Amino acid sequence: MSTHVALLRGINLGSRRLPMKELAAMLEDAGCSDVRTYIQSGNAVYRAAPALARRVPGLLEQEIAERFGFECPVVTRTAAEIDEIVAGNPFPEAAAEPKTLHVGFLRDRPEKAQVAALDPHRSPLDAFVVRGSEIYVHYPKGSARSKLTPQYFDSRLETTSTFRNWRTVLTLQEMMR
Repeated sequence: MSTHVALLRGINLGSRRLPMKELAAMLEDAGCSDVRTYIQSGNAVYRAAPALARRVPGLLEQEIAERFGFECPVVTRTAAEIDEIVAGNPFPEAAAEPKTLHVGFLRDRPEKAQVAALDPHRSPLDAFVVRGSEIYVHYPKGSARSKLTPQYFDSRLETTSTFRNWRTVLTLQEMMR
């Protein structure tokens, strides 16, 4: 059994409501243990055997579609992967302002050519670095007006992402210990 985090994309926005109590129950019903959720944006830490952990994204996506009537991509990471993500922060100066630093967790690892085709000048002042299956984005003036959106990265990298601010990433790391 190892510790994992499920990161759900785009819930509790508009009509896409999913109570965290329900998310926890779905994970427990699937066979996960020690389930804990964090804030209402779809973060759940749990323990699962490797075979079950690999199936969790699909199980949650199917259950959410059936019970709540909307599609909800789910990306998972292990505790070790979260530790590597935190240690690999390419914007250490931004960690002092955790709302300006975000991590995009990608469902699939992009091809090098896809990463190279991203426009580093798309959103002046903002900066990003793609490392493995994560995108670190520093929004010094905030993310609201940035052109470095999840939709931009998803379309260019041909995958699905879900973003969390640095404070959330650090809190999830702590919860996974």
